[in-house]
Amino acid sequence: MDPLPASVLPQGVRARFLPGINGLDVHVLEAGFETPGRPAVLLLHGFPELAYSWRKVLPALAAAGYHAFAPDQRGYGRTTGWDADYDGDLASFRFLNLLRDAMGVVAALGYRSVEAVVGHDFGATVAAYAALVRPDVFKRLVLMSSPFAGPPSLAPAPRGPDIHAALAALPRPRKHYQWYYSTRPANADMWRAPQGVHDFLRAYYHHKSADWKANKPFELKGWTADELAKMPTYYIMDLAQGMAETVAKEMPSPAEIAANKWLTEEELTVYSGEYARTGFQGGLNWYRVRTGGRFSGELEVFAGRTVDVPAAFISGSSDWGIRQTPGALAKMQKAACTDMKHVHLIDGAGHWVQQERPDEVNRLLVDFLRVT
Repeated sequence: MDPLPASVLPQGVRARFLPGINGLDVHVLEAGFETPGRPAVLLLHGFPELAYSWRKVLPALAAAGYHAFAPDQRGYGRTTGWDADYDGDLASFRFLNLLRDAMGVVAALGYRSVEAVVGHDFGATVAAYAALVRPDVFKRLVLMSSPFAGPPSLAPAPRGPDIHAALAALPRPRKHYQWYYSTRPANADMWRAPQGVHDFLRAYYHHKSADWKANKPFELKGWTADELAKMPTYYIMDLAQGMAETVAKEMPSPAEIAANKWLTEEELTVYSGEYARTGFQGGLNWYRVRTGGRFSGELEVFAGRTVDVPAAFISGSSDWGIRQTPGALAKMQKAACTDMKHVHLIDGAGHWVQQERPDEVNRLLVDFLRVT
C-alpha cells in the first residue's frame, strides 16, 4: 500500500510510513520536516477519523516553526499490523499500548520529547495518559472535544441502578452509543450501511457539527437515564436502531453539502475511501476497551496522579462531547490537570473543531505553545 497521495494533501504536508513501531507500520502525515532540529508537536485523531483530520493544522504549526506530525493510529487508515477481527487481539488496543504506539512514532522521527501532544476526541484519552505517565516526553497537553477527568479510582465503583436497563425502560427506549459501539454488529452496521459509507460519514459528521442547529449542549444534572436521554441520538440512540439508521435521518440536503466549506466532497472522499477499505472495527475496539473494564486495572495504577504539565482545552461551543459525561469538564479543570491554562469554547464549531474552525484553533494552539 502507498501513502496518501500528495494530490489530496495541502502544500507542505507529506505522507509516509514508519515501519516496525510496536508491531505496526505507521502511516503518518507531517509538515515542517524540511528543517532539522525543529521542536516537535504530535497530533492524535479520534473516531471515526484519520491523521487526515489534522490537514488544516499541520501547515499552520509548520509555519510557526514546528515539526508537526499525525499518525493514523492503531486500527485506522493506512497503518497496518493491527487485528481487525472482533474476536482477535483486543489487548493490543488498551490505552497504554496506544501510548506505546505514540512514543514509537516520536522516537522514529528522531525525538526524545515533543513540545506538546494534542489529542482530539478519543485521541484526547491517549494524549492525556501520555502527559500523565511521561511528562518528560510530552511537555504540554492540548485536549480537544473530550475532557479528561483523571485515571480511574482504586475504590470500587458505587453500586447503583443499571444505566442501560434504565435507558431501555424509558418511554422512548434508548441506549448509550459507546456500549452499542462495543457490540459485534456495530461494524457491519456502518461499514455496510444501506446508504453507503460515504453518505453515512457525511450524515455522521453533519449531525455532530455546528451545522446541525439543534446542537445546543448544556450541563446535565447527573448520570441518570432521564438526563442522558436529553442528548442527541448520536450519543443516546434509539434502542432499536443502529448508527447508520440514526444519522440517515439527519442527512444534509444537496444544497447544504455544496455549501459546506469545512468538509468538501473531495475531502470526505478521503475518509470514505479509507473506511470503505478497512471498515470501522479497529476504531470500535477502543470503545470495547473502555466499556469492557478488562484492562482498567493497569490504569488504576495511576489513581490519584494528576497531569502537571501546562494544559489547554479547545472545543466547539456546539459540541455535546464536552457534556456527555456529567461533571467531567469541571473535574478536568479543578482536579485532573493542575496547570490548566485555558479552556476555549469556539462559537460556530461542533465536535470537529479543528476542521470546522481551523483558523481559530491554529491561533490558539500557536499562542499556547509560545506563551507556556
